[in-house]
Amino acid sequence: MVDFLVKYPRLGRLFDLFLPLLATLAALGVGAIMLQLLGANPFVAYSALLKGAFGSQNALADTIVRATPLLLVGLGICIAFRAGVINIGGEGQFIAGALPATLLGLSFPDAPAIVLVPAALMFGFLGGAVWGSIPGLLKAYFNVNEILSTIMLNMIAVQMMNFLLRGPMIDPVQLQASSAIPQTARLNTAFDLPRWIPTRLHAGALLAVVLAFVVYILLWRTTIGYRIRAVGFNPAASRYAGINVKRNIVLALLLSGAFAGLAGAVQVYGVSHRMITDGSAAGFTGSAGFNGIVAALFGKLHPLGTIPAAFIFGALIVGANSLQRAMQVPAALITALNGLVVVFVVSSDIFSRRLARRRQIGVAEPGSRGAGEQGGRGAGEPGSGGAGERPPPAATIGPPDSGATPAPTATVVDVSPAMKPVARAAGQEASSD
Repeated sequence: MVDFLVKYPRLGRLFDLFLPLLATLAALGVGAIMLQLLGANPFVAYSALLKGAFGSQNALADTIVRATPLLLVGLGICIAFRAGVINIGGEGQFIAGALPATLLGLSFPDAPAIVLVPAALMFGFLGGAVWGSIPGLLKAYFNVNEILSTIMLNMIAVQMMNFLLRGPMIDPVQLQASSAIPQTARLNTAFDLPRWIPTRLHAGALLAVVLAFVVYILLWRTTIGYRIRAVGFNPAASRYAGINVKRNIVLALLLSGAFAGLAGAVQVYGVSHRMITDGSAAGFTGSAGFNGIVAALFGKLHPLGTIPAAFIFGALIVGANSLQRAMQVPAALITALNGLVVVFVVSSDIFSRRLARRRQIGVAEPGSRGAGEQGGRGAGEPGSGGAGERPPPAATIGPPDSGATPAPTATVVDVSPAMKPVARAAGQEASSD
């Protein structure tokens, strides 16, 4: 099948575009077998899923609301993965952004909303940026594996949230009632993000879509984005061309954490209006930090592709809850169904990379066969440099017949045109520095 897709490139690109969707359908197919084993009708179950996600105005709004943090986290994942680093710390960065944003709203309850809400979103952005820059610095300057450091920072962020929500930031009403539910006081209603009444759809969804276009412009229309992508393609070549690899690794993880932190702030001001947890990260984040990675992979690590990907995955999450209520299946089945989607989508990305490598090999082979036929002379003519021909004898240093050592043959290296933009960007960086 891979050879067939390589032979027909247009069909291969079309298949590559719809591969995540096909992987999702395959995961739902496996889920249908599981439903059948539990005695539930898969057609009725998936009908309930679609109805729960798109069956009404409120259902559609809930799907978009659920997709909003996935999109914001996914945008950060696109930046990090394009730089060749893997950010698994979305959960911790989500919390690190929500905490300062919530604290600001609680500290100034009488401030004008037109000032405080943008400031709170900026605090969330900066909080996530600080939390994301820590693994970036460790990776760039101490070669610490970013997967381990981001996961460990998730744990630290969760425990920090539990301490603050059970202590300094706990709701005074809960403290007086001795119930001690780990939550903050409700933010001033004036600070709520504008929403579409009577649904829960808020302005954060529009902000997320706008930022997707901003990230696209950043990555593909600016020198900063070019350097980030160049570092991801080949750090050694980027360093040779004058790009500061360490700085761009830190910048990529910083921006990735910033978007996750903004997602946390939007979740507080647009949905929950307070911070509340059950002691785990998912109790507040709803696993948006991990599901955002899947949404980014679903969208082929492209900011604009992440928009529909987050919407589809949000629909699966909302619809799966309706499926559980309608079919009375165990909650573990819904978790397993979401896990199947994750596994199949990630596996499809591996297949896509394999297809891309085969496609590159297929393009390179014809060029290598015709390499000996280039030049002013035909293949096989003297001095043509064709395959199998001896090179001309090297010139000697010294008088003839003196037994002097032949001089080394000069070699002309053709710089690949692909390195010219890198050199151009490096020149711009040098001039700016």
